[in-house]
Amino acid sequence: MTEQGIRPATADDVPAVRAVTDAAYHPYIARIGVVPVPVRADHAADVAAGRVFVTGDPVIGLVVVEAHDDHLFLDSVAVHPDARGRGVGRRLLHFVDAHARALGLSEVRLYTNALMFENQRIYPRYGYEVVERRQDGPYDRVHYRKRLDGGAGPG
Repeated sequence: MTEQGIRPATADDVPAVRAVTDAAYHPYIARIGVVPVPVRADHAADVAAGRVFVTGDPVIGLVVVEAHDDHLFLDSVAVHPDARGRGVGRRLLHFVDAHARALGLSEVRLYTNALMFENQRIYPRYGYEVVERRQDGPYDRVHYRKRLDGGAGPG
């Protein structure tokens, strides 16, 4: 367990990862008109690949990340609606920064649907800047990046 109470997910966590992801993203389906990609993810494969980190017992929040040569891609942040307002998302975002630094990476990248207005207010507060907005199939996405101080990787 890390100091923020965040740990790598195990196979036993897969049902909770699925449930928290579904609960967190379900409200957006009607708004954006399509099922968000994290809902359709292969959660078992992501957990097996070491890409999922969870917090809570039972699990109330999680991140899915993927390391690349020059950045850490933050694929998903999900906090169960019952746990919102308790700093879970903040702790998860700080964990992502620390994880990227531990991997020697100096940048975190992510995208969010343009209709997920809440996210567009949150990410800039944590140092993310908009890189571009582009259509990816049925998804209108706003792409962000955060450059980390003290990273050892290219930047």
